[in-house]
Amino acid sequence: MQNLLLTFYGDDFTGSADAMESLSLHGVRSVLFLSPPTPELLREQFPEVEAVGVAGASRAMTPAQMEATLPAIFAALQQLNARLFHYKVCSTFDSSPNIGSIGKAFEIGQRIFHSPFVPLLVGAPALKRFCVFGNLFATVGDETFRLDRHPMMARHAVTPMDEGDLRLHLAKQTDATIALFDLLHLSGTTDEVNERFAALCDKKPAIVLFDTFDETRLATAGRLIWESNARFVIGSSGVGYALTSHWQRPRVDYPSAGAVEQVIVMSGSCAAATAAQIEWAEANGYASLRLNAELLTEETTADAERARLRQAALELLNTEQSIVLYSARGPHDAAMQASNERLRLRGMDELTVRERLGQQQGILLRELLLASGVRRVCVAGGDTSSHAISQLGIYALELLTPMVPGQPLNRAHATDARLDGLQIALKGGQHGRPNHFESIRRGALQ
Repeated sequence: MQNLLLTFYGDDFTGSADAMESLSLHGVRSVLFLSPPTPELLREQFPEVEAVGVAGASRAMTPAQMEATLPAIFAALQQLNARLFHYKVCSTFDSSPNIGSIGKAFEIGQRIFHSPFVPLLVGAPALKRFCVFGNLFATVGDETFRLDRHPMMARHAVTPMDEGDLRLHLAKQTDATIALFDLLHLSGTTDEVNERFAALCDKKPAIVLFDTFDETRLATAGRLIWESNARFVIGSSGVGYALTSHWQRPRVDYPSAGAVEQVIVMSGSCAAATAAQIEWAEANGYASLRLNAELLTEETTADAERARLRQAALELLNTEQSIVLYSARGPHDAAMQASNERLRLRGMDELTVRERLGQQQGILLRELLLASGVRRVCVAGGDTSSHAISQLGIYALELLTPMVPGQPLNRAHATDARLDGLQIALKGGQHGRPNHFESIRRGALQ
């Protein structure tokens, strides 16, 4: 694999597609797999690949689950002998000591890659994510919030962000030393920046957090990471943007994918942005079906409920409407909250509910695709994407065309010819304008 620059693992499926997009947009041939590919598969089907990723689900895992899952995947990617391995995290740093621990991922990665230090780069100006003196900020509309005051992330249902300083947030997840290379360190001549960076590395920190505010400093961070002896980096898709900026890869113009008659949307997102998108779709000619999460997650009722939904959805698709199937309408959905409470009283924890619901949504989506012949879909929700896509029989994705930054439309590779070439968008819950589903149907931003 002499052409391989980078391997990466995404801690959820939407974020994995985001990482692939950040590289592909700048001419780095990138392929995202659902499990680690063999060198033989790459040589036979993707001989010109420069970046290989694996879409994962560790953002929703406990440390014990991460320990049971990640080492084998990391080791398989190490065998591909890329120059650098990237553990891709969300640009809002979704994590806690108990769920999606980035500190735990660091410890596992270091056992395998033995990097002299691990760069940490989370800011991504293209996504309006900024790291300033160690604090992470995100823009919503026209207003920029520190993460612990962000209207959604500060109240996240699973991993609420209660600390804006990433060093303090990460210190709850690992005992490793964390140094900061801030905006002032990144400013000045190349020699001045290099001297400061060498002095910092002489102190032998385990992790070096890079501030990221603008494209100039992003490129400088990319140069320092690439020219260092680091073998393992943690960060958002800002890592891809930083590296391609340093490599001076020009941006590639992707054509529109073109419009299709129908699109199927499968949503497990509880985000307010997704609720607004469902409402827009219903007001603009889309059919909708609410999924009964309680019946779908109970083993004794799942098959019958899925059969009922399949029949109802196919009848709507036969009217030539696009369709949205959803399990919740926003963070305060009363039906979803009541369903979760009843399942909790039966001894089913929230992580199990999310996993089972996502799997059933994936099975239902596959059944609808095979029965209807629809060839373009959107899966909304990070956890939903991680669990649902694995049920489709897809083994790899490549960028088809960009949409909202970080939320591209992709082309699927599948062993089943009926699903090979499927066009699929993976949408993070909080992303996109109200008409996002219609943009996907039309194959370009509207």
